[in-house]
Amino acid sequence: MAQQVFWQRKSLQQMTPAEWESLCDGCALCCLQKVEDDETLEVHYTSVVCHLLDKTNCYCTEYQNRVNIVPNCVKLRPEDVAEFHWLPPSCSYRLIHEGKELPEWHPLVTGQKESVIKAHASVLSVYEVTDKDITDEQLIDYVLL
Repeated sequence: MAQQVFWQRKSLQQMTPAEWESLCDGCALCCLQKVEDDETLEVHYTSVVCHLLDKTNCYCTEYQNRVNIVPNCVKLRPEDVAEFHWLPPSCSYRLIHEGKELPEWHPLVTGQKESVIKAHASVLSVYEVTDKDITDEQLIDYVLL
């Protein structure tokens, strides 16, 4: 019988910091700006990406300092996943929290860091502009349907 990999045998809270970080698939969909409907509290993604994103490899250019540079950037922690209903359905943290499997294109499954980009499952297939290219008032014009 094959041994289970760490994400199949551990909860998010049981993971080491290195395991937690490796669970991120690098899609950068969480780097898309979001708008929340004041009445329904529903969160809508936009095609506006954070200006810190390296649009070649889908990684934050200031990962360690991102929350200090971008006021609305959120540092996701294991104890927060359940309340972050805005995480995309393909988010590895969300999937593991919900007891689901990682997608076949996940780098931990494929062994290839760029597999999320090759599968067109990253922000590179969605974004139009950065948050520095538009005004706050224009953000609503970029809501994804």
